Amino acid sequence: MVIEGPILEFHQKSPKPLRVYSAQQSKAKPQGQKTLALLLFCVLSGIRISNFPKHRAYDQVFFLCTKTQSYSPPSYFPWRCVEKILKDDASEEKGERARMASFVGAIAITDLVKTTLGPKGMDKILQSTGRGHEVTVTNDGATILKSLHIDNPAAKVLIDISKVQDDEVGDGTTSVVVLAGELLREAEKLVAAKIHPMTIISGYRMAAECARNALLQRVVDNKENAEKFKSDLMKIAMTTLSSKILSQDKEHFAQLAVDAVMRLKGSTNLEAIQIIKKPGGSLKDSFLDEGFILDKKIGLGQPKRIENAKILVANTAMDTDKVKIYGARVRVDSMSKVAEIEGAEKEKMREKVKKILGHGINCFVNRQLIYNFPEELFADAGILAIEHADFDGIERLALVTGGEIASTFDNPESVKLGHCKLIEEIMIGEDKLIHFSGVEMGQACTIVLRGASHHVLDEAERSLHDALCVLSQTVNDTRVLLGGGWPEMVMAKEVDKLARKTPGKKSHAIEAFSRALLAIPTIIADNAGLDSADLVAKLRAEHHKEGCNAGIDVISGSVGDMAELGISEAFKVKQAVLLSATEAAEMILRVDEIITCAPRKREDRM
Repeated sequence: MVIEGPILEFHQKSPKPLRVYSAQQSKAKPQGQKTLALLLFCVLSGIRISNFPKHRAYDQVFFLCTKTQSYSPPSYFPWRCVEKILKDDASEEKGERARMASFVGAIAITDLVKTTLGPKGMDKILQSTGRGHEVTVTNDGATILKSLHIDNPAAKVLIDISKVQDDEVGDGTTSVVVLAGELLREAEKLVAAKIHPMTIISGYRMAAECARNALLQRVVDNKENAEKFKSDLMKIAMTTLSSKILSQDKEHFAQLAVDAVMRLKGSTNLEAIQIIKKPGGSLKDSFLDEGFILDKKIGLGQPKRIENAKILVANTAMDTDKVKIYGARVRVDSMSKVAEIEGAEKEKMREKVKKILGHGINCFVNRQLIYNFPEELFADAGILAIEHADFDGIERLALVTGGEIASTFDNPESVKLGHCKLIEEIMIGEDKLIHFSGVEMGQACTIVLRGASHHVLDEAERSLHDALCVLSQTVNDTRVLLGGGWPEMVMAKEVDKLARKTPGKKSHAIEAFSRALLAIPTIIADNAGLDSADLVAKLRAEHHKEGCNAGIDVISGSVGDMAELGISEAFKVKQAVLLSATEAAEMILRVDEIITCAPRKREDRM
């Protein structure tokens, strides 16, 4: 070690320097606290040090330097052991602690939602802390997880895959989280047995590919036979709805969902299917209606029925027949001047209505309010004017009638009008609504849900939306599998065979993957109050026979034939569950450090 410049010698027990060294004399070997004090003095005094020997004293010097608030170490100082690189409020966890935090967070999320899995899964009540303390009752995995405010980063990964599963295929949101959690639970045991995470990941990848190939060999595709394919869709819809609130009337709702999706003719755009919720009656009173229903009333003195309608859908202000200049004063010397201003405003509105009438329409639907004066002008012209249609409503109305939303009316030739054969007022329960039938988009339809309360209707809508998503995806990818734990048993059997053939530590990871797959039928049986150990053992024995269709029949509480019971699932859903869960588990397994950034402090602007 060479110290360039005169320095002081410190004694171990005294803070005062004992002797001054010259640069030539300072080729000293490092010795414990004496060297530490010497180095610290040099760095704080700005004396340059070169040829550092490898010694733990430098770690301590750097640590002490960073503790000195007004001092930052020089650029030439060796950053061999960085004790304090992050801000004060930031934190980091490394190695085993980081991995353990990830495992604990992911497994906690899995344990939270796994009781909702299967036909006998339980519901959760979610209560918001906002104004009104809104209550949601649901057993939809994605809805539960979306409502949680989670701090654990690994748990957030599982919530994200659940959201993606919901957006992509609509169903399997709980299954994907449960499978990912079980894979991590198994991985935790392997890591504790000193198997490296990269070895586990490699084994999981091999197992996932093997499981996917096992499913591909057993899929059924009835695309060519329309009758059989429609029967497959009915079975898939009933299986999807059997774990929801609609399970009591699943045949009725499965028929509604299949009819609505078949109208789309292969499109996955569910915008054409509108769902309206009306409290009252029972769930069985719900029905499918072709065309579009707008939840508004027809105004007074306006026609209640229009044939061959030409519809202008607009988003424009129709309330300027009153003086409304915000933040401004109008000074007048008499009331007649106020009347003049109001008259000018009315004239302006009359001109606007003339421009709208110039489009040759007989129905005007506006996103914003229509005040009394323009409404009177429309009624005099025999035009149906609908005000304050919610934005989602007019977006969908424009889509199904083939029109576009307009906001200016100077060039009628550039505005695209919507068309339908008949507009009339209908009654649902005690409410009046406007029905548009014979719309330009022939596949458009409306499902009207009836039920005892808003909570029931909200959950029914979520359940029906899941079924519609799955069916629309199945129309495109027509491959179908049996359900009720059958796919997991088929995959586990093939993955077990692969584990026996694979040499080395990877075989342990592949075997763990097989155990994680078996967790899904186990949880389905547990949630139904059945003896899962006995049922899964019987299932495994059945699946060693060729061409076996055995799965868990939760109704009778035994092993049943899934083909006879009509329990089917879409291949696309199972594939998405398998691949997403494996990728999420792999991502979390790779983590060896968690860095939590310091919160940004609010600036004091006073």
